[in-house]
Amino acid sequence: MKLRRNRASEKGFTLIETMIARAVMSVGVLGLAAMLADSLAYMDGSQANFIAQQKAQQAVESIFTAKYGSTITWAQVANNSVGNPQGLFFSTAQPIRQPGPDGLVNSINDTSAPLDYVLYPGPDGMLGTADDVKNQLSNYTRTISIANFNGDANLRTITVTVNYTVGRFQRTYTLNTLISAFD
Repeated sequence: MKLRRNRASEKGFTLIETMIARAVMSVGVLGLAAMLADSLAYMDGSQANFIAQQKAQQAVESIFTAKYGSTITWAQVANNSVGNPQGLFFSTAQPIRQPGPDGLVNSINDTSAPLDYVLYPGPDGMLGTADDVKNQLSNYTRTISIANFNGDANLRTITVTVNYTVGRFQRTYTLNTLISAFD
């Protein structure tokens, strides 16, 4: 009789309860693994985001340098279109190319220029040596939109938008600034 009481007091999990607990736990662990993978991919994009910022600033600086260095006229600081054939800049997304003969990026003179690139140190860890790695910016596009600011013909807004892909994420970086007709 004593033997029966011990067996009755020994309670545990049934096979079905164990399988359900394992299934719930597996779903949770897989969810955490997916979140970790997305987080790592997002963090990997910080270098790409930095490149996008630099390429947007490069576009703005080339416009300012050309305008205030008297290389181009005020009429040329515009998007090239049917209504404004003097404008030098494409208003549609373009691959990020090296500057053309005019020294401006995303201008109508860049169509035959090679894609721009970023150099990374090679195995020796030193930049500027023969083993440097050239990474072409083939997954980046840049759009330059130029318009009069609040109807003022002497003040224009420049919006540079860089689109790029990091892993499965599509990202955009936008830079806005103003430029004046006056020196």
